Amino acid sequence: MSEFDKEVRPLVAGNWKMFGLKAALEQALQVRDTVSAEGFSANTDVMICPPATLVMVLGELSGGSRLLVGGQDCHAAASGAHTGDVSAEMLKDAGAAAVIVGHSERRADHGELDRDVQTKAVAAHRAGLTAIICIGETAGQRAADLTLEVVRRQLEGSVPDGATAANTIIAYEPVWAIGTGLTPTPDDVEAVHGAIRVALVQRFGEDGAGMRILYGGSVKPGNAHELMSIANVNGALVGGASLKADDFLGIIGAYSS
Repeated sequence: MSEFDKEVRPLVAGNWKMFGLKAALEQALQVRDTVSAEGFSANTDVMICPPATLVMVLGELSGGSRLLVGGQDCHAAASGAHTGDVSAEMLKDAGAAAVIVGHSERRADHGELDRDVQTKAVAAHRAGLTAIICIGETAGQRAADLTLEVVRRQLEGSVPDGATAANTIIAYEPVWAIGTGLTPTPDDVEAVHGAIRVALVQRFGEDGAGMRILYGGSVKPGNAHELMSIANVNGALVGGASLKADDFLGIIGAYSS
């Protein structure tokens, strides 16, 4: 671990994406009950970001437990004529503690630019939510040896000036690894997370040293311990493996004390 990791409490967050009907809450409740048991990865925060249709009910079911609830996206405005969109204030009202912004699938599928992500992060802060800001390179950018350039540019454009260690989390997702089963080498991950940390410290000082940097790219129970042990990796943003309680708990268990 690096000097920056000593006081940074890890977070393992599950992004359910567009999966999950009410029946899937059984998996979330299994996670809730297990992580709330005495001694299970007590040094770790745990979150599930379900589809918007389940945020309120999961928020109610997880109240008073260690399981946090997050949203997967929000509109920049607090309210308005934006059919189909959800504001950060609505997520907060539904029981969310955080919201993911700038996920690679939003950037690719909806054309979101860094400035769009930044306005959503500002909205999250306005509503009292933690913004989980996603950044990461595509396969083409990686092949062109542009990974660090892309990551630094996205950090600069996506993270607002008002970001602090308390209201902002960075999630590095190598886009080429999501859903492919491919994973960067530990040295690759360490290099990118180290560059992110340096950039955050240069811009935000002590807050930059304390911001959590999550790794998100085909995290599984089998590779979680190795990935979570890398310097400046302060947890994980987990996709498909978070849909099954046993798999998600296996990843959280990488932080068992």
